[in-house]
Amino acid sequence: MKIIEIEKENIPYRFDISIADEIFTFEVHYNSDYDFFTVDLEGGGEQLVFGEKLIYGLPLFYDVQDNRFPKLLIVPWDESGNSTAVSWETLEASVFLYVMDKDEDNGE
Repeated sequence: MKIIEIEKENIPYRFDISIADEIFTFEVHYNSDYDFFTVDLEGGGEQLVFGEKLIYGLPLFYDVQDNRFPKLLIVPWDESGNSTAVSWETLEASVFLYVMDKDEDNGE
């Protein structure tokens, strides 16, 4: 499994990442009023998603059936089992964005 590192000190910011040999652009935002993160996704030169909320254990873009999106799952997860939410305190401390094949089990 690969981990997508989020640089909280740079938020809001954009970065390119290769997922299954395709280049995507992520833009990460943080809502300090309600303590949650969102990502915007670009792929193939077009905006695909605005404001996808990071929800613990739920794959990003899970409700989209579109071949322009990443072919692999991206799941906020804590392998230690200590955290059950994505927050400023947990992201990049115990909760990380894991990139995994759709048939990999995330321990649930």
